[in-house]
Amino acid sequence: MVQKSKPPAAATEPERRGEPERRGEPKRRGRPRAYEPDVALGKALDLFRKQGFAATSLDDLSEATGMNRPSLYGAFGDKRELYIKSYQRYREDARASMVEIFRQEMPVRERLARIYASALNIYLSGETGPRGCFTVVTAASEAVGDPEIRAMVLEGLTELDKAFASCFRRAKENGELPPSADPAALAQLASATIHTLAIRSRARVSRKELEGIVKGAIDVMVGVKP
Repeated sequence: MVQKSKPPAAATEPERRGEPERRGEPKRRGRPRAYEPDVALGKALDLFRKQGFAATSLDDLSEATGMNRPSLYGAFGDKRELYIKSYQRYREDARASMVEIFRQEMPVRERLARIYASALNIYLSGETGPRGCFTVVTAASEAVGDPEIRAMVLEGLTELDKAFASCFRRAKENGELPPSADPAALAQLASATIHTLAIRSRARVSRKELEGIVKGAIDVMVGVKP
């Protein structure tokens, strides 16, 4: 009995083009991303800090990040969502710059001086001039009418108050502050000093003058250095 021969298999696309078929290679799925999300978010943050939410257009963000509008939306959502992600990034960066100062053991005067110096480094940075504190800018603008952003700002302010309160409690336990000292009240004063530095730095007050404010505030909080 003669067996029927099988029809030849259909040529693959590479064979039709005269190319050998490569087996075992993973198939490509679309084009790779041509941007780094962290870098793009940093560029957006810089722009929002410089111009604020209302004055920053999608075209501005597209130019700053090097991403077109569809790519921006796909990566970060709409402009409001990108602003929120930028603010979260700012808080993470600010926290990272100060967390070790709050944790390390040192005299309270030195701790406060280092915290304020770190804050000034952040507030006075910027290629076109001091950018101040993004939390203060957001509190005075977007937090007014946006409950979610307002909650984020309040969370950040409360977190700072608690960190300062812990700092003053340790100082009181170590005998650096009198028994009558109120750590919670001192913490609010310390935070208020941070906010003052942020606003004045944005107004381009000199670092020397800002450091004078820091010295006076520390003297009020922990006593004049002998």
